[in-house]
Amino acid sequence: MSQVAETATPSPLTLLQEEEKLFQESVRRFAKERLAPHVRAMDEEGKFRKDLLREMFELGLMGIDIGEQYGGQGGTFFQSVLAIEELAKVDPSASVIVDVQNTLVSNAIERWATAVQKQKYLSRLATESVGAYALSEPASGSDAFALATRAVPDGEGYRISGRKLWITNAGEADIFLVFATVDPAAGYRGITCFLIERGMPGFEVGKKEDKLGIRASSTCELILDDVTAGFEQVMGEVGKGYKVAIETLNEGRIGIAAQMLGLAEGAFEHALRYARERKQFGKRIGDFQGVQFELAEMATQIEAARLMVYNAARLRDAGEPFVTQAAMAKYFASTIAEEVASKAVEVLGGVGFTKDYPVEKLYRDAKIGRIYEGTSNMQRVTIAKALLDAS
Repeated sequence: MSQVAETATPSPLTLLQEEEKLFQESVRRFAKERLAPHVRAMDEEGKFRKDLLREMFELGLMGIDIGEQYGGQGGTFFQSVLAIEELAKVDPSASVIVDVQNTLVSNAIERWATAVQKQKYLSRLATESVGAYALSEPASGSDAFALATRAVPDGEGYRISGRKLWITNAGEADIFLVFATVDPAAGYRGITCFLIERGMPGFEVGKKEDKLGIRASSTCELILDDVTAGFEQVMGEVGKGYKVAIETLNEGRIGIAAQMLGLAEGAFEHALRYARERKQFGKRIGDFQGVQFELAEMATQIEAARLMVYNAARLRDAGEPFVTQAAMAKYFASTIAEEVASKAVEVLGGVGFTKDYPVEKLYRDAKIGRIYEGTSNMQRVTIAKALLDAS
């Protein structure tokens, strides 16, 4: 028996470094103590509390892997993944706010911005400003580069006009990465990324979507009507916006996978607790084999998803190829999140179908995981192409 114990494969949780464990515990404590009491009200109101957003800045959750020279935490991508996972256990809306800030916006600026742009924007993102990533349009979803938003040169910069849809964090954001084409005839090679700020003439945050799930996370349209952007607001090279988008979204998919992993863990914890407490026919419902089988399957799916998410994040931090692993993690974690949340509702039975218990909300929140930052079908395409093109 002792030999088996010594050679058993450790859980991914035991593989965390001490610093990562402490960070994870601090996020978990914030989620349970400060976030949890307000989740239901924020979901019903469709609005994230400003005081909680300020606290997330104060805790460093909005600038996890932004360098210390800019006021950030100087952490790793993997730590961002841990934070997203822990927040999603309690409220996926909070996790997606942190996700977009870290894995998309600040990550893109860190990689593509000039030294002046980094100093200006990363310091704000780390301490006070929410960022948003504006790629999607009415006719540009999975076909991400079918952009209609135009950036026309005017001698002193560009004039940008167009409409963006489904932009996460737009309701709270002050800094926007806006993708527009400077030359429609050039196709994806005309796409350019611009740093746009709230309050610029011609720029407006439009309608906020009334959504099925993650309701406290704002999703809005953006209206750009002849917005003037100087040359200094171009991020990366002109015509290289497609590279900014592709590289950032590949990493962002790991963040979404972490969100779905945390959501599944949260739903499972509620189901397990209920199975231990609820009694029928004189014993705990968890003593019935039918419920045991469901719990066993849920736990196994979560463990597999956790391994995939952590592996993709570790590969990214190590500078190793990770695109296929990110697609697999996003595809699998979003699939099992929906399944686990559904089973959690069933374990709780009638009360699981009511708003008195959190599993109803987690079930609604899970649906978006198979849609945003690349649908499940797009992930399957990515995975299949990697397999077919491998030498």
